[in-house]
Amino acid sequence: MSIELGAALEYQSLKSAEPRFLNNVPEALNRPVRWVHSSEVLDIAPLLSGGELLLSGGQALAGVTAERQADYVRELAARGVAALALETGPALPEVPVSMLEVAEAAGLPVIELRQVVPFVGIMQEINSLLVSESVEHLQRGDQASHAMAAELAHGGGLDQLLAVLSERTGASARLVSPSGLTLGAAGSFDDRGTVTTVDVPVRGVLAARLELHMPDDGDGGLARVAGERSVDILGLALLQRMPPGLKELAGIELMRAINSGSQQWQLQQLGPASGFPAKGAVAAVVIRSTGAGHLRPAVDALLREGVPHSASYANNAELIALASLAGGAAGDGAATRRALMESLRQLEVPAGSLVAVGPLGRGIGEAPWSLAEARRALDLPSAGGGGGVVDADTLAVELLAQESLDPATREGFVQRQLGAVVEHDRLKKSELMRTLAVWLDTGCNTAQAARELHLERQSLHHRLQRIFELCGGDPRGTGRLAALHLATRLARL
Repeated sequence: MSIELGAALEYQSLKSAEPRFLNNVPEALNRPVRWVHSSEVLDIAPLLSGGELLLSGGQALAGVTAERQADYVRELAARGVAALALETGPALPEVPVSMLEVAEAAGLPVIELRQVVPFVGIMQEINSLLVSESVEHLQRGDQASHAMAAELAHGGGLDQLLAVLSERTGASARLVSPSGLTLGAAGSFDDRGTVTTVDVPVRGVLAARLELHMPDDGDGGLARVAGERSVDILGLALLQRMPPGLKELAGIELMRAINSGSQQWQLQQLGPASGFPAKGAVAAVVIRSTGAGHLRPAVDALLREGVPHSASYANNAELIALASLAGGAAGDGAATRRALMESLRQLEVPAGSLVAVGPLGRGIGEAPWSLAEARRALDLPSAGGGGGVVDADTLAVELLAQESLDPATREGFVQRQLGAVVEHDRLKKSELMRTLAVWLDTGCNTAQAARELHLERQSLHHRLQRIFELCGGDPRGTGRLAALHLATRLARL
C-alpha cells in the first residue's frame, strides 16, 4: 500500500519532469509514499493524512512572504508528508533558500521538477498501482482478522491470536502495555527490518500497542493494514482478560462529560465515582498535538507522580486531562498547580504542539470552565510563552476582554491610552510597546525588565523616558498606571 520515494521517482510520468532533491534529508529515498496528491492550496496540511508525495506548481508560494513559505513546509512536515515536489518555471523560477533550510530542519524533502509535466498523469500512474495494492492488502487483512476472531471464539488467548496474525502477515507480533509490559507475543524479534505500531484502545482508553516486526524482504503495507484490522479483536481479548473497573469507566465518562459541558448533577455523580472529591480543587490540561494519542501514557505518568488523582481523554489532535490538586485550601491547590506546570514544561512533545493549564476550579463542577479557559488561552494571539506551556491564569485579563469587549472598543481604548507609542513604533520600527508591557508585567521592576528584554539598565531608562514623554508622564503614583497596563494587555489581542 506504499512505495518508496526513490522508486516513485523512477516512474516515467515523474521521471520525465527531471526531478532532483534540493535539500538533504536523511533516508529520503526510503520514505514510504502512500499517495500522490497535487494542490496549490497553502492550507492543505490539515486535509492530508501523512505519507503523501505532494505536487505543486508553486504559483501560490511565489506570492506569499518568506514567513508563510516557512510555515507551509513546517505544517507539511508535521503532518508526515513524504516529500514536496515543486515545479519551477515562470511562476516560481527557483525555490527560496530560506524555505529549503526550514524544510530540511523540519525533515521534509523538497524536490524540484525542472520540466513541466501533467500532474494528473503522475497521479494516475502511481495511484492506480497503490490502489490495486491497497485492495489486495485489505482483503488479506480482513482474512487475518476473521481468522483471529475464530481463534478468540474457540478460547484462544493473546499469544494464540498474535500467532495467527504473525502467520498471515509474515511479521513477528507483540502486544505491549502503555507502561512497556509485554502482554503477548508470537515470532522472533531482532533489530533488523521495520516495525509497525498500532494503538489498541479499549472503550476509548489506550490499553496496549501492537508492534509488528517485518523483515526487510517482507510486506510492510500488509502488516500495517492487518494490524489496523485486528484492533477490535485484540481490544475484545484484552477486555476479557482484564476488564476495566467501575472507577476507570467512571473516569472515562467523567472526561467525556467535562469535554461536552454536561450538567452539574452529572459531574457531581461521576466525579466521586472516578476518584475526584466533589469539592476538591481541580485544574484542566489541554495538549494540542499531531501526536496527542501517543503522548497520553507520558502525560498520565506525569500526572500520577505530581497530583493525588487524575484522568485523561484523547480526542482527535487534542489530549485533555483533569488534575485533582492536593488539599482543600486554595493555597495548597495553587502550589500543586504551579508544580504541575513545571513538570509539563519538561514533557517532550512534537514540534508545533501547544500545552495549556486552566485556572483553579473549586470543585468538580468547575472542571468544564477550567477546560474552556485553557482552550481559549491557546487560541489567544498572545499565547505561546512560558517555556511552551500557556498559563490561563496569566492571561485572565485578555480572556475577560475578549469575552466582554468588542474589537472596536478594545482598539479605541488602546488608541486613547497609548496611541502615540503605537505610532512611534510604526514609524521608527521601535519596540516601545513591548518595553512598556514587560516593565508593567514585572511590577515596574526596572532591573528585572532589563534582564527579560536583554537590555542594559541605562538603555531601558532611556526607552522608559521616551515612553513617558509620549503618554503624558511617568504613570507611577497616579491613577493612570492600571489603565496603561490594561492597554498593553489589550494590544496583544
